Amino acid sequence: MMWSSLVVVAFALLAGTVSGLQAEGEPVSKSKICANVFCGAGRECAVTEKNEPTCLCIEKCKAHKRPVCGSNGKTYLNHCELHRDACLTGSKIQVDYDGHCKEKKPENSAASPVVCYQTDRDELRRRVIQWLETEIIPDGWFSKGNNYTEILDKYFKNFDDGDSRLDSSEFLKFVEQNETAVNITTYVDQETNKLLRGLCVDALIELSDENADWKLSFNEFLKCLNPTFNPPEKKCALEDETYEDGAETQVECNRCVCACGNWVCTAMTCEGKNEKMSSQGQHHEDTLTEEELARYVQELQKHQVGWGYGDSLLCILCLLLFL
Repeated sequence: MMWSSLVVVAFALLAGTVSGLQAEGEPVSKSKICANVFCGAGRECAVTEKNEPTCLCIEKCKAHKRPVCGSNGKTYLNHCELHRDACLTGSKIQVDYDGHCKEKKPENSAASPVVCYQTDRDELRRRVIQWLETEIIPDGWFSKGNNYTEILDKYFKNFDDGDSRLDSSEFLKFVEQNETAVNITTYVDQETNKLLRGLCVDALIELSDENADWKLSFNEFLKCLNPTFNPPEKKCALEDETYEDGAETQVECNRCVCACGNWVCTAMTCEGKNEKMSSQGQHHEDTLTEEELARYVQELQKHQVGWGYGDSLLCILCLLLFL
Protein backbone atom coordinates (compact mmCIF):
# COMPACT_ATOMS: atom_id res chain seq x y z
CA MET A 1 0.00 0.00 0.00
CA MET A 2 2.80 2.36 0.88
CA TRP A 3 4.66 1.58 -2.35
CA SER A 4 1.51 2.20 -4.27
CA SER A 5 1.11 5.70 -2.79
CA LEU A 6 4.72 6.56 -3.58
CA VAL A 7 4.26 5.50 -7.22
CA VAL A 8 1.20 7.68 -7.56
CA VAL A 9 2.99 10.70 -6.05
CA ALA A 10 6.01 10.17 -8.28
CA PHE A 11 3.83 9.90 -11.34
CA ALA A 12 2.02 13.10 -10.43
CA LEU A 13 5.30 14.97 -9.96
CA LEU A 14 6.60 13.68 -13.30
CA ALA A 15 3.40 14.71 -15.09
CA GLY A 16 3.59 18.18 -13.59
CA THR A 17 7.21 18.57 -14.69
CA VAL A 18 6.41 17.51 -18.27
CA SER A 19 3.42 19.84 -18.36
CA GLY A 20 5.57 22.70 -17.13
CA LEU A 21 8.18 22.02 -19.79
CA GLN A 22 5.49 22.04 -22.49
CA ALA A 23 4.11 25.32 -21.18
CA GLU A 24 7.54 26.95 -21.36
CA GLY A 25 8.13 25.74 -24.93
CA GLU A 26 4.68 26.70 -26.30
CA PRO A 27 4.66 30.28 -27.79
CA VAL A 28 2.01 32.65 -26.55
CA SER A 29 -0.35 33.83 -29.33
CA LYS A 30 0.05 37.32 -30.84
CA SER A 31 -3.55 38.20 -30.01
CA LYS A 32 -2.84 37.64 -26.30
CA ILE A 33 0.40 39.62 -26.28
CA CYS A 34 -1.11 42.56 -28.24
CA ALA A 35 -4.47 42.42 -26.50
CA ASN A 36 -3.98 45.64 -24.53
CA VAL A 37 -1.60 47.46 -26.89
CA PHE A 38 -2.77 50.51 -28.90
CA CYS A 39 -0.40 51.63 -31.67
CA GLY A 40 -2.29 54.49 -33.31
CA ALA A 41 -3.26 55.21 -36.94
CA GLY A 42 -0.98 53.67 -39.57
CA ARG A 43 0.67 51.28 -37.11
CA GLU A 44 -0.01 47.77 -35.90
CA CYS A 45 1.18 45.62 -33.01
CA ALA A 46 3.86 43.01 -33.70
CA VAL A 47 5.63 40.48 -31.43
CA THR A 48 9.40 40.55 -30.92
CA GLU A 49 11.64 37.48 -30.56
CA LYS A 50 11.33 37.87 -26.81
CA ASN A 51 7.54 37.64 -27.08
CA GLU A 52 7.16 41.34 -26.32
CA PRO A 53 4.75 43.72 -28.08
CA THR A 54 6.03 46.51 -30.37
CA CYS A 55 4.39 48.95 -32.82
CA LEU A 56 5.41 48.94 -36.50
CA CYS A 57 4.04 50.55 -39.65
CA ILE A 58 1.16 48.56 -41.13
CA GLU A 59 2.57 46.01 -43.57
CA LYS A 60 -0.47 45.93 -45.86
CA CYS A 61 -3.82 47.73 -45.79
CA LYS A 62 -7.09 46.13 -46.82
CA ALA A 63 -7.94 46.96 -50.43
CA HIS A 64 -11.31 48.61 -49.86
CA LYS A 65 -11.81 51.67 -52.05
CA ARG A 66 -12.72 54.90 -50.29
CA PRO A 67 -10.44 57.62 -51.72
CA VAL A 68 -9.31 60.47 -49.51
CA CYS A 69 -7.21 63.54 -50.22
CA GLY A 70 -4.27 64.02 -47.89
CA SER A 71 -3.00 67.34 -46.57
CA ASN A 72 0.05 66.76 -48.79
CA GLY A 73 -2.15 66.98 -51.92
CA LYS A 74 -1.89 63.26 -52.63
CA THR A 75 -4.88 60.95 -53.22
CA TYR A 76 -4.95 57.70 -51.22
CA LEU A 77 -7.09 54.62 -51.79
CA ASN A 78 -8.42 54.81 -48.22
CA HIS A 79 -7.67 56.19 -44.75
CA CYS A 80 -5.40 53.25 -43.90
CA GLU A 81 -3.11 53.92 -46.89
CA LEU A 82 -2.83 57.59 -45.90
CA HIS A 83 -1.83 56.82 -42.30
CA ARG A 84 0.51 54.02 -43.43
CA ASP A 85 2.31 56.47 -45.76
CA ALA A 86 2.60 58.97 -42.91
CA CYS A 87 4.17 56.26 -40.76
CA LEU A 88 6.60 55.06 -43.44
CA THR A 89 7.75 58.57 -44.36
CA GLY A 90 7.76 59.87 -40.81
CA SER A 91 5.70 62.86 -41.88
CA LYS A 92 2.47 64.33 -40.56
CA ILE A 93 -0.31 63.72 -43.08
CA GLN A 94 -3.94 64.36 -42.27
CA VAL A 95 -7.14 63.75 -44.23
CA ASP A 96 -8.00 67.00 -46.00
CA TYR A 97 -11.30 65.78 -47.43
CA ASP A 98 -12.97 62.65 -48.82
CA GLY A 99 -12.55 61.87 -52.51
CA HIS A 100 -9.77 62.44 -55.02
CA CYS A 101 -7.60 65.52 -54.67
CA LYS A 102 -8.66 68.37 -56.90
CA GLU A 103 -6.07 70.03 -59.08
CA LYS A 104 -4.91 73.27 -57.54
CA LYS A 105 -4.03 75.95 -60.04
CA PRO A 106 -1.62 78.67 -59.02
CA GLU A 107 -3.26 82.00 -58.30
CA ASN A 108 -1.27 83.74 -61.01
CA SER A 109 -2.07 81.18 -63.71
CA ALA A 110 -3.68 82.51 -66.88
CA ALA A 111 -7.37 81.94 -67.39
CA SER A 112 -8.31 79.85 -70.41
CA PRO A 113 -10.20 81.60 -73.22
CA VAL A 114 -13.68 80.44 -74.17
CA VAL A 115 -13.26 78.44 -77.38
CA CYS A 116 -15.22 76.10 -79.60
CA TYR A 117 -13.22 72.88 -79.95
CA GLN A 118 -13.74 70.57 -82.90
CA THR A 119 -15.78 68.24 -80.70
CA ASP A 120 -18.09 71.14 -79.77
CA ARG A 121 -18.43 72.18 -83.41
CA ASP A 122 -19.16 68.65 -84.59
CA GLU A 123 -21.67 68.04 -81.79
CA LEU A 124 -23.61 71.21 -82.70
CA ARG A 125 -23.56 70.19 -86.36
CA ARG A 126 -24.78 66.67 -85.51
CA ARG A 127 -27.71 68.04 -83.49
CA VAL A 128 -28.75 70.46 -86.23
CA ILE A 129 -28.65 67.71 -88.88
CA GLN A 130 -30.61 65.37 -86.61
CA TRP A 131 -33.25 68.07 -86.12
CA LEU A 132 -33.52 68.78 -89.87
CA GLU A 133 -33.83 65.10 -90.75
CA THR A 134 -36.89 64.79 -88.50
CA GLU A 135 -38.68 67.31 -90.76
CA ILE A 136 -38.30 65.18 -93.90
CA ILE A 137 -41.70 64.08 -95.22
CA PRO A 138 -41.72 61.35 -97.91
CA ASP A 139 -43.99 61.72 -100.92
CA GLY A 140 -47.47 60.32 -100.35
CA TRP A 141 -50.00 58.89 -102.79
CA PHE A 142 -51.71 62.21 -103.34
CA SER A 143 -49.28 64.70 -101.81
CA LYS A 144 -45.72 65.76 -102.36
CA GLY A 145 -43.40 65.56 -99.39
CA ASN A 146 -40.19 67.49 -98.84
CA ASN A 147 -36.61 66.31 -98.94
CA TYR A 148 -33.54 67.44 -97.00
CA THR A 149 -32.44 69.99 -99.61
CA GLU A 150 -35.91 71.57 -99.72
CA ILE A 151 -35.95 71.89 -95.93
CA LEU A 152 -32.57 73.67 -95.95
CA ASP A 153 -33.74 75.94 -98.76
CA LYS A 154 -36.79 76.93 -96.71
CA TYR A 155 -34.71 77.88 -93.66
CA PHE A 156 -32.09 79.63 -95.80
CA LYS A 157 -34.74 81.89 -97.33
CA ASN A 158 -36.39 82.52 -93.96
CA PHE A 159 -33.22 83.83 -92.33
CA ASP A 160 -31.49 85.47 -95.31
CA ASP A 161 -31.74 89.28 -95.19
CA GLY A 162 -31.93 89.50 -98.97
CA ASP A 163 -28.28 89.25 -100.06
CA SER A 164 -28.50 85.47 -100.71
CA ARG A 165 -25.89 84.90 -98.00
CA LEU A 166 -26.13 83.78 -94.37
CA ASP A 167 -23.72 85.57 -92.04
CA SER A 168 -22.92 84.53 -88.46
CA SER A 169 -25.87 86.28 -86.84
CA GLU A 170 -28.34 84.87 -89.38
CA PHE A 171 -26.90 81.38 -89.06
CA LEU A 172 -27.12 81.65 -85.26
CA LYS A 173 -30.79 82.69 -85.45
CA PHE A 174 -31.43 79.65 -87.64
CA VAL A 175 -29.70 77.32 -85.15
CA GLU A 176 -31.58 78.81 -82.20
CA GLN A 177 -34.88 77.69 -83.74
CA ASN A 178 -34.28 74.29 -82.17
CA GLU A 179 -33.85 74.19 -78.39
CA THR A 180 -32.15 70.79 -78.38
CA ALA A 181 -29.59 71.85 -80.97
CA VAL A 182 -28.47 74.89 -79.00
CA ASN A 183 -28.50 73.24 -75.59
CA ILE A 184 -24.71 73.07 -75.29
CA THR A 185 -23.78 73.14 -71.59
CA THR A 186 -20.00 72.89 -71.65
CA TYR A 187 -19.71 75.71 -69.12
CA VAL A 188 -21.54 76.37 -65.87
CA ASP A 189 -23.01 79.78 -66.64
CA GLN A 190 -25.49 80.33 -69.46
CA GLU A 191 -23.85 83.48 -70.81
CA THR A 192 -20.62 81.62 -71.52
CA ASN A 193 -22.54 78.79 -73.19
CA LYS A 194 -24.32 81.36 -75.35
CA LEU A 195 -20.95 82.77 -76.39
CA LEU A 196 -19.77 79.24 -77.12
CA ARG A 197 -22.71 78.71 -79.51
CA GLY A 198 -21.72 81.82 -81.42
CA LEU A 199 -18.12 80.63 -81.69
CA CYS A 200 -19.26 77.20 -82.88
CA VAL A 201 -21.49 78.80 -85.51
CA ASP A 202 -18.42 80.69 -86.77
CA ALA A 203 -16.55 77.38 -86.85
CA LEU A 204 -19.38 75.80 -88.86
CA ILE A 205 -19.33 78.67 -91.37
CA GLU A 206 -15.58 78.23 -91.75
CA LEU A 207 -16.10 74.58 -92.78
CA SER A 208 -17.64 75.42 -96.18
CA ASP A 209 -16.90 79.12 -96.68
CA GLU A 210 -15.03 78.67 -99.95
CA ASN A 211 -14.41 82.37 -100.68
CA ALA A 212 -13.59 83.25 -97.04
CA ASP A 213 -16.13 86.10 -96.83
CA TRP A 214 -17.64 84.71 -93.57
CA LYS A 215 -21.00 84.30 -95.30
CA LEU A 216 -22.52 81.17 -96.77
CA SER A 217 -24.28 80.93 -100.11
CA PHE A 218 -26.99 78.30 -100.32
CA ASN A 219 -24.58 75.78 -101.86
CA GLU A 220 -22.06 76.43 -99.07
CA PHE A 221 -24.86 76.18 -96.50
CA LEU A 222 -25.96 72.87 -98.03
CA LYS A 223 -22.40 71.52 -97.95
CA CYS A 224 -21.93 72.56 -94.32
CA LEU A 225 -24.99 70.58 -93.17
CA ASN A 226 -24.74 67.71 -95.64
CA PRO A 227 -25.00 64.51 -93.54
CA THR A 228 -22.46 62.77 -95.80
CA PHE A 229 -19.88 65.54 -95.39
CA ASN A 230 -17.10 64.60 -92.97
CA PRO A 231 -15.50 67.74 -91.46
CA PRO A 232 -11.69 67.60 -91.63
CA GLU A 233 -9.60 67.69 -88.48
CA LYS A 234 -7.55 70.87 -88.32
CA LYS A 235 -4.31 71.49 -86.49
CA CYS A 236 -2.59 74.66 -85.34
CA ALA A 237 0.88 75.60 -86.52
CA LEU A 238 3.57 77.48 -84.63
CA GLU A 239 7.30 77.76 -85.28
CA ASP A 240 7.36 74.90 -87.83
CA GLU A 241 5.43 72.57 -85.54
CA THR A 242 1.80 71.46 -85.59
CA TYR A 243 -0.43 71.08 -82.55
CA GLU A 244 -3.60 69.04 -82.00
CA ASP A 245 -6.97 70.57 -81.17
CA GLY A 246 -6.93 71.52 -77.47
CA ALA A 247 -3.17 72.15 -77.24
CA GLU A 248 -2.14 75.16 -75.19
CA THR A 249 0.70 77.64 -75.18
CA GLN A 250 1.28 80.71 -73.07
CA VAL A 251 2.46 84.23 -73.83
CA GLU A 252 3.36 86.03 -70.61
CA CYS A 253 0.22 85.83 -68.43
CA ASN A 254 -2.03 85.06 -71.40
CA ARG A 255 -3.02 81.58 -72.47
CA CYS A 256 -3.57 80.53 -76.09
CA VAL A 257 -5.59 77.46 -77.04
CA CYS A 258 -5.70 75.58 -80.34
CA ALA A 259 -9.34 75.32 -81.42
CA CYS A 260 -10.57 74.25 -84.88
CA GLY A 261 -7.17 74.99 -86.40
CA ASN A 262 -6.79 78.46 -84.88
CA TRP A 263 -4.90 79.88 -81.90
CA VAL A 264 -7.31 81.73 -79.59
CA CYS A 265 -5.75 83.82 -76.82
CA THR A 266 -6.83 85.75 -73.78
CA ALA A 267 -5.91 89.45 -73.74
CA MET A 268 -5.08 90.24 -70.14
CA THR A 269 -2.75 93.01 -68.97
CA CYS A 270 0.28 91.36 -67.42
CA GLU A 271 2.04 92.69 -64.33
CA GLY A 272 5.48 91.99 -62.97
CA LYS A 273 8.09 89.94 -64.73
CA ASN A 274 7.04 88.71 -68.17
CA GLU A 275 7.46 85.13 -69.02
CA LYS A 276 6.81 83.12 -72.15
CA MET A 277 6.03 79.46 -71.74
CA SER A 278 5.64 76.98 -74.55
CA SER A 279 3.05 74.20 -74.51
CA GLN A 280 5.83 71.73 -73.71
CA GLY A 281 6.41 73.57 -70.40
CA GLN A 282 9.73 75.18 -71.39
CA HIS A 283 10.33 78.58 -69.80
CA HIS A 284 12.14 81.48 -71.38
CA GLU A 285 13.33 83.81 -68.66
CA ASP A 286 13.91 86.79 -70.94
CA THR A 287 11.63 89.75 -70.36
CA LEU A 288 9.20 90.45 -73.21
CA THR A 289 8.46 94.03 -74.19
CA GLU A 290 5.08 94.99 -75.62
CA GLU A 291 6.65 95.03 -79.08
CA GLU A 292 8.04 91.52 -78.60
CA LEU A 293 4.66 90.32 -77.33
CA ALA A 294 2.94 91.77 -80.40
CA ARG A 295 5.43 90.03 -82.67
CA TYR A 296 4.86 86.70 -80.90
CA VAL A 297 1.09 86.95 -81.30
CA GLN A 298 1.62 87.83 -84.97
CA GLU A 299 3.77 84.73 -85.23
CA LEU A 300 0.80 82.70 -83.98
CA GLN A 301 -1.48 84.31 -86.55
CA LYS A 302 0.64 84.14 -89.68
CA HIS A 303 0.98 80.35 -89.47
CA GLN A 304 -2.77 79.82 -89.71
CA VAL A 305 -4.56 78.74 -92.87
CA GLY A 306 -7.89 80.56 -92.89
CA TRP A 307 -7.59 82.52 -89.63
CA GLY A 308 -10.78 81.49 -87.84
CA TYR A 309 -13.15 83.60 -85.77
CA GLY A 310 -11.75 86.77 -87.42
CA ASP A 311 -8.52 88.55 -86.46
CA SER A 312 -10.20 91.04 -84.16
CA LEU A 313 -12.56 88.53 -82.58
CA LEU A 314 -9.63 86.38 -81.51
CA CYS A 315 -8.57 88.53 -78.60
CA ILE A 316 -11.42 91.05 -78.25
CA LEU A 317 -13.88 88.43 -77.03
CA CYS A 318 -11.36 87.21 -74.51
CA LEU A 319 -10.68 90.76 -73.39
CA LEU A 320 -14.37 91.28 -72.66
CA LEU A 321 -14.49 88.06 -70.65
CA PHE A 322 -11.45 88.38 -68.46
CA LEU A 323 -10.61 92.07 -67.98
